Amino acid sequence: MTESASATDFTQIRLRIADRIATITLDRPERLNAFTRTMATELIAAFDATDTDDSVRAVVMTGAGRGFCAGADLEGGAATFDHRVASKVVDRTDFGTIDGVPRDGGGCVALRIAASVKPVVVAFNGPAVGVGSTMTLPADVRIAAESARFGFVFARRGLVPEAASSWFLPRVVGISQAMEWVATGRVFGSAEALEGKLVSRVVPDEDLLSTAYTVAEEIARNTSVVSVAYSRRLMWSMLGAASPWDAHRLDSEAIFRLGQGPDAAEGVTSFLEKRPAKFPARLADHADVLPSWPGRPGDVR
Repeated sequence: MTESASATDFTQIRLRIADRIATITLDRPERLNAFTRTMATELIAAFDATDTDDSVRAVVMTGAGRGFCAGADLEGGAATFDHRVASKVVDRTDFGTIDGVPRDGGGCVALRIAASVKPVVVAFNGPAVGVGSTMTLPADVRIAAESARFGFVFARRGLVPEAASSWFLPRVVGISQAMEWVATGRVFGSAEALEGKLVSRVVPDEDLLSTAYTVAEEIARNTSVVSVAYSRRLMWSMLGAASPWDAHRLDSEAIFRLGQGPDAAEGVTSFLEKRPAKFPARLADHADVLPSWPGRPGDVR
C-alpha cells in the first residue's frame, strides 16, 4: 500500500485509508486490545466513516501488537458486568436500551459491522477471545495467523455469548460446532478455527496482513462498489429467509435496477474490449434503494 493515507484521530483504535482500502486497528496493545465502551464507540464511528467515504472499497480489521482482542476489559473486577453498580449506570446506557435494558456494547459493534456497505476482512494477528471473536462474526472474510487463538469463554465467566453471536455463530460454523465451543468455553488454536470454519484460511504470522490486503485489493481493483454492496446485503439478509423465493424477489429487483446503470454497461464493455473495468457508479446514488439490513426493531431506544 502506498503512503497516500488519511487518518482519523481516535484514542483506542486507528483508522488509515490508502489505495481504496481502510485499515481499522484495535490499538490498546498494552492490554492485548481489550474491549472497552470507548473502543466500541470508536469502532462504530470508524465504520460510519468507511461507509460514507467513496474512496473506500474494502475494510481490513486487525489488532496492534501481539493480540487481536483479549475480550472485555476486566479492570472493573467482579462488578465489571453488573449494570446496577452506580458508577456504571451512565456508561452502560450510552448506547441506549433494547426491551428496556441497556444494550450490549459488543452487539452494537457487531450490528454496525453487519450493516456495513463495504466488505470487511478480519486479520487475526493473535488471541481473539470473547468479544474479540464474537464482534467479528458479521465480517465477510476472516483470516488467522498461525499463532492466533480463539475462545467463546462466556460460560466460564457466568455470562452468555454477546454481540448477537447466538444468531451469527451457528450460521457461520453450524449449531453443533457453535455449541461445543460455547458450552466448553475453552480456548482453541487457529487449526481448529479453520477446521470449524470460523476462519477461511490460516497463514504464517508474517504473511497475515499481506494476505488480508491481497483479498481487499482484489475487491478494490476489479469490482463495482455498488455490486458488492448489493451482494453483501443480499447474502447476509437471506440467511434468515424462509424461502428461495425471497431471494428471487430481491435478486430480480437488483438486476432490474443495476442492469440499467453505468456499471453493468462498463462491466460488459470492458470484458468485450479485454481491458480492466473502470466502474463509475457511486453508492450514494443507490442509498434509497439498497436493501436495508439488519432491520432495527421498535424496542430500541
